[in-house]
Amino acid sequence: MTGSFKTISPVDGSTVFERSLDGQDEIERTLAAANTAFESWRQIALEERCTMVRRFVELAVHDTDAVAQELTMQMGRPVRDGGGEVGGWLLRGRTMIDLAPEALAEIEVGARDGFTRFIRREPLGVVFVVAPWNYPWLTAVNALVPALVAGNTVVLKHSEQTPLVAERIGRAAKEAGLPDGVLQVLYLNHDGVADVIGDSRIAFVAFTGSVAGGHAIQQAASKRFIGTALELGGKDPAYVCADADVARTAANLVDGSFYNAGQSCCGVERIYVHGDVYDSFLEAFVSVANELVLGDPRDSSTTVGPVVRIRSAESIQAQIDEAIAAGARTLLDPSHFDTVGRGLPYMAPQALVDVDHSMRIMSEETFGPAVGIMKVQGDAEAIALMNDSPYGLTASVWTNDLEHAQQIGAQVETGTWFMNRCDYLDPELAWVGVKDSGRGCSLSALGYAQLTRPKSFHLRHTPG
Repeated sequence: MTGSFKTISPVDGSTVFERSLDGQDEIERTLAAANTAFESWRQIALEERCTMVRRFVELAVHDTDAVAQELTMQMGRPVRDGGGEVGGWLLRGRTMIDLAPEALAEIEVGARDGFTRFIRREPLGVVFVVAPWNYPWLTAVNALVPALVAGNTVVLKHSEQTPLVAERIGRAAKEAGLPDGVLQVLYLNHDGVADVIGDSRIAFVAFTGSVAGGHAIQQAASKRFIGTALELGGKDPAYVCADADVARTAANLVDGSFYNAGQSCCGVERIYVHGDVYDSFLEAFVSVANELVLGDPRDSSTTVGPVVRIRSAESIQAQIDEAIAAGARTLLDPSHFDTVGRGLPYMAPQALVDVDHSMRIMSEETFGPAVGIMKVQGDAEAIALMNDSPYGLTASVWTNDLEHAQQIGAQVETGTWFMNRCDYLDPELAWVGVKDSGRGCSLSALGYAQLTRPKSFHLRHTPG
């Protein structure tokens, strides 16, 4: 495997990073080091591992301003929002470390007839983490930190769009004093990823990305009996009930739809609104959306930056254009947001009505600043439409009735169910997807289960 890659900034087209891809020799050295380090790393006491990983977590993002600036240039997120990902990295990392003693504790089942019996959770070995560009710190920490704390070693492959994140993570591992081989970084193309997954020293693969990417990961792993965790796409819906606080709901759903230029796996892409509040909701939604500022993400006043690539913008625009051709109407005037004059990949936010599920804007992942809004007559219709999707990552309901929210949530096919909130991960709750949104469970105490294996001890006492 040979070649190199360039990271082109969506902000101004400049080259942010350029590097050769790692070849077979570097892959071999990396996997050999990870495999060797595993035997000693797993023997270190959990408390000591936690201390070392906590130091790594803190060091990785200690220069918050620089991290935010790098994120802006690599993937276009407004610099004003860069600190949020730093905060999320710290919160998730610290939370998973704090949960480790309980999550990894031996399970005592009690003595019986002269036997001591318990279940121990043991690390798997070398964990391969493949992270995407849209939330490069947050998606990496979900698997990276608990894998290390559990006693695994980690090889990280980050997106070619966000290599500076991988660089910082690699440096922080050394600065924190993690032993050689415990956390390493590789720069690979698709063939290189497949080669690593096929190597017998890899014990588990944690992937975050597209459905197509998930299929490729699963195919590469299919000849081996190893686990995979796949956090994939979403077409996340929201249901606005008749009793919702319309102003508050509209403000939150504008943010949930357009934050990070809509490039969030759990961003809101479909909104169903009860007919009793439909008109007032649209009015409030448009009013809040028109306050968004599209522009150079290096400017602190910008709230919506460019999407990551021109081809991404073209794909998003195609969904919008197809919907309009099929009878949809747009609610937002693109000229209202045209403050940069650069064209793609700078895209004005857009909301469409008179949409239905025959349109891709309501059925396929958009991953951009566009959302469809439909009127519904009640819960049954909303639930049916929310479930009419191959995806199931998150979904939300907007109501003042907690019991009502729980009743609806029990019927919606989703990994996380929100009431009066959206586009958020609580690290103490399990993060899962259903259907094409993936498999496996990260975060929470349950997130340690996929990164360890149970080992049963059935010990017969010697007769005295």
